[in-house]
Amino acid sequence: MIFMFSNQGSVKSTNKSQSFIMNTIVRIYKVFDKNISDERVEELVNKLDVPVRKTAHFLEFFVLGVLVFFSCKELKINNIYWMIMFCFLYACSDEVHQVFVPGRSGNIIDVLIDSFGSTTSILLLKLKYRR
Repeated sequence: MIFMFSNQGSVKSTNKSQSFIMNTIVRIYKVFDKNISDERVEELVNKLDVPVRKTAHFLEFFVLGVLVFFSCKELKINNIYWMIMFCFLYACSDEVHQVFVPGRSGNIIDVLIDSFGSTTSILLLKLKYRR
């Protein structure tokens, strides 16, 4: 899933995130302000584009952290440092991959957000399942 999203060109990726904003956040906003202008809608979409994208990074890697945790648990690997390192290296490889996708680029901030997402899920699960 992460590879698939990262493999989308910049236009397709932007269209998807803006479509998500229009179909969710703006729709909710319109419940409270039925007379919202087209200019205000465009302003909201532009304002929320980056936060929505960064939240998606966090959530994608949060799920990766969950999957890595349970895979390692099944394999009797209890060292969370290896789990976190695996997710960090995947985040790095994901950003390198994006360098080769038209209109995309690698971003160290995204590696940090990705790593924070996976580390958060791994630590939460480690707390839940600690022995």
